[in-house]
Amino acid sequence: MSPDLEPPGDEPSANESGVAGSSARREYERRKAKDEEKLREKWGHFGGLAVALSDERQHTKSWDRGAIGEERLGARLNALAADGLAVLHDRRIPGSKANIDHIAITPGGIWVIDAKRYKGRPELKIDGGILRPRVETLVVGRRDCTKLVDGVLKQVDVVRDLVGDVPVTGVLCFIEADWPLIGGAFSTRAVHVLWPKRLAKMLAEERAGDVDVAAVRVAIASRFRSA
Repeated sequence: MSPDLEPPGDEPSANESGVAGSSARREYERRKAKDEEKLREKWGHFGGLAVALSDERQHTKSWDRGAIGEERLGARLNALAADGLAVLHDRRIPGSKANIDHIAITPGGIWVIDAKRYKGRPELKIDGGILRPRVETLVVGRRDCTKLVDGVLKQVDVVRDLVGDVPVTGVLCFIEADWPLIGGAFSTRAVHVLWPKRLAKMLAEERAGDVDVAAVRVAIASRFRSA
């Protein structure tokens, strides 16, 4: 075990699994309240009517969509939690405004999971090869989402810095995407791209290994607090 993984004192945060989607939900409520306040200020006595008749701004709504995706995936992961598998949700990255949606700890290693609720089919586009540098692009629908892979790799790095030689795997889990009936999951730059049911199956099969799940969970929960 890495020296950084020595169990800390009995801190309440180390015993909390966190609430999936909680920070995204708070941000959605904050933005929604701010949007409604602006409408009320603009329309005065008719502010309540303006709020009732106005559609939510897309950027505000995206936080609600994201929170729902994290909440649904969190519920599925919680159903897997047992003696040999621990789950943490919505963890703050120290020194950053970013957070990690979900962390699963199994006897085989740690899984850093980023949940996304995007429309469209996730696909891997590959350019180059033998004579040219190989370039992998993650596309969802028609959107280039390669930056999501970069984000997961950064999260994997900060967790790996804590746990040392414990294996750490990155995952992009797309909820409600247009996955094909057969196949569809793939990996890019060692990050798994898949859907909730496939992720749950992979985690349930991660029973081999010598990772001290309880100790690693406490160490990670203490370093990465609930957001």
